[in-house]
Amino acid sequence: MIPGFPHAMPVEGFAGGLLIGLSAAVMLLGLGRIAGVSGMAARATGIADTGAPRGLAIAFVVGLPLGALVVSLLAGGVEVRFPSSVWPLVIGGLLVGFGTRLGSGCTSGHGVCGLSRLSRRSMVATGLFMASGFATVAVLRMGGLL
Repeated sequence: MIPGFPHAMPVEGFAGGLLIGLSAAVMLLGLGRIAGVSGMAARATGIADTGAPRGLAIAFVVGLPLGALVVSLLAGGVEVRFPSSVWPLVIGGLLVGFGTRLGSGCTSGHGVCGLSRLSRRSMVATGLFMASGFATVAVLRMGGLL
């Protein structure tokens, strides 16, 4: 544990980051596809007609929660916390969905894949994602909500 940060898990975060980077590299180098979750989800659900083959997109999207389940089983359980009301999740999900369509991608597509390819558009998008996150946390803390 890191003093002052009771929920910090640096080793686990580092390992997770390595696995995300590895999966993005496999997708790009092995299959020629960007591992952006919003694009894969749009293709898997039929919202988008272009992108990865639909079967690959479905396998990618289904693999996300299955991978979390495997880690949970191997680790002997994972602590999960959700808000007491479903509305923050619904509103947050809608805002994120709108933002990914507006920004032509999500943090995985721009932040992981785009930055590694030195894409200027992804640099701007990731900077905006980060600035928005910082501003949201600041506003919530000032309002006593965090």
